[in-house]
Amino acid sequence: MRGLVLLFLVSFFWGGSQGELDFEKANSLYNEGDYVAAIQAYENILNSGLHSAELYYNLANCYYKQNNVGHSIYYYEKALVLAPKDKSILNNLAFAQKMAIDKIEPVPEAGFLNFINASARLLPLDAWAVVCVGLMLVFIGFFTAYYLSYSTRKKRFFFLLGSLSVFALFIALSLTFQKERLLNTENYGVVFSQAIDVKLEPNLKSESVFRLHEGAKIRLLESFQETWSKIKLSDGKTGWMSNSASVSYTHLTLPTILLV
Repeated sequence: MRGLVLLFLVSFFWGGSQGELDFEKANSLYNEGDYVAAIQAYENILNSGLHSAELYYNLANCYYKQNNVGHSIYYYEKALVLAPKDKSILNNLAFAQKMAIDKIEPVPEAGFLNFINASARLLPLDAWAVVCVGLMLVFIGFFTAYYLSYSTRKKRFFFLLGSLSVFALFIALSLTFQKERLLNTENYGVVFSQAIDVKLEPNLKSESVFRLHEGAKIRLLESFQETWSKIKLSDGKTGWMSNSASVSYTHLTLPTILLV
């Protein structure tokens, strides 16, 4: 058992340091303007099981420099999963979206659900976990102060602060679970094909309800016989798309090792 733990630790730290060296080499290729080689270098890092928002962002920039709309939007979206409030990612994604043919105006979610989902999306899942742990420690601190205080006035004060910290912890836990639910249920994709017809029903003879082009963002709702996927656009339109179309999904499962 001790040998297995040692092997894991060695592979973890070696993998991280090696990944950082490879990341620096890929960045050098990007700075030299060799975007094809840089793309290959970045993707090799991803294939090794390492990732970070910076890695996805730089890879997206490479594709953007080559006017590859679909791949650039896809990797900007991947970067946003890890860093949802990063201004550089948001700005570059907006530039890439302007290159896309389809201009899809999103329909805002209704009422309270929109507020909950928007709040949950403010932070990555691991950041929400840190917030919960921090609030738990704050509560323990106030509870300890309440227990050790002899003054009635101080006890009331720490009791009030402890109650507020419990309330804040409840909200943070709720948003953490909501964030996890969104990550597990909201599977978005980006179209890589030049153009694809979306059908009313899952068969080739069905009427085409609209056409999508490279770079369009879709949400996967369900699958049918592993050959068709029901999709939804941010403007509320739905339809069936053949799985023969080139689409990559931004649903992200975090690996064990992060490239920082």
